[in-house]
Amino acid sequence: MAIPFHKELVIGGYLLKQKLLGRKRYPLVLMLEPLFRCNLACVGCGKIDYPDAILDRRMSAQECWDAAEECGAPMVAIPGGEPLIHREIGEIVRGLVARKKFVSLCTNALLLEKKLHLFEPSPYLFFSVHLDGLKEHHDKAVSQPGTFDRALKAIKAARAKGFTVNVNATIFDNHPAEEIAKFLDLTAELGVGVSMSPGYAYERAPDQEHFLNRTNTKNLFRKVFELGKGKKWNFMHSGLFLDFLAGNQSFECTPWGMPARNIFGWQKPCYLLGEGYTKTFKELMETTDWDSYGTGKYEKCADCMAHCGYEPTAATASLNNPLKAAWVALRGIRTSGPMAPEIDLSNQRPAQYIFTEQVQKTLSEIRRDEAAAAAAKHQPQPQASTAA
Repeated sequence: MAIPFHKELVIGGYLLKQKLLGRKRYPLVLMLEPLFRCNLACVGCGKIDYPDAILDRRMSAQECWDAAEECGAPMVAIPGGEPLIHREIGEIVRGLVARKKFVSLCTNALLLEKKLHLFEPSPYLFFSVHLDGLKEHHDKAVSQPGTFDRALKAIKAARAKGFTVNVNATIFDNHPAEEIAKFLDLTAELGVGVSMSPGYAYERAPDQEHFLNRTNTKNLFRKVFELGKGKKWNFMHSGLFLDFLAGNQSFECTPWGMPARNIFGWQKPCYLLGEGYTKTFKELMETTDWDSYGTGKYEKCADCMAHCGYEPTAATASLNNPLKAAWVALRGIRTSGPMAPEIDLSNQRPAQYIFTEQVQKTLSEIRRDEAAAAAAKHQPQPQASTAA
């Protein structure tokens, strides 16, 4: 299946259409989180620190399909939590594929072999398996021994059944460039694509000491790309995003490029930051103060170089300046020389913290719904008619 070319052609056509229509803001990938529950507790994760009442909530299949239609993005990424825990995940994916959405099912792969029968190979579906490096590093990052071996076994099983598989890695500052290079060599041996992104500094993550700042991110990726010269690593990123990671591009974030929908609603402003929620995608796009987010504007965005904010920027830059994109593709990623100017942080607004408020609001709604359901259960039932 010529999957990458087909996908790139469709997404390229979508981007060109938005440009011709003169649209300033539009989504590229819907980040769909049908649940927050996970079977791992990674030390760098800020997505699962919720009470059980919230972790037990699920978006229905219909809610997932409605979100995809409402958003209109050509691609849907399903992170979580662990989406394979969701009982309707097979139905959700089938419905999205039937709507011709490219689906990236993000999974730690612990349940993948067991649940492969729920899916069918398709040019519109690929698994994105979470691997944060080689065995020792990955198992430590996810706080559970043996997960690397299980994920590798599941990748091979999925590929044997005809599925397309990529891996995604989150990079922290305790990861030596030489080990990252060996990990990328492994992905090439496995025949899978790879996406990498520096970890976002989640305020609720258990480990707050190993998030990369922007300078360290650029220096680390320069070393990695230097080690990769002449090798055939298959990155699932645009060349300009990789050039940005190496400090050669001065991009600003595109927070609306990968909007997030989860059990709370549409998340303001992006997949990484929870600054409030809206009921509809239209309301998200029209009521979010987009200019108040991004590096140099908001303290929580200071060190972010994550793919969800900057890959849409790179995609737009490639469309607006194809010669620059072609030059980077031909020349490769520059790993020495001066870096692009850094964004000034002196005028960024201070961080605001609403996590506790949002949790309390949702818990109140859950208790209200449970009380209403209990009251309805104990209402007297109408008597059946005895008329002949």
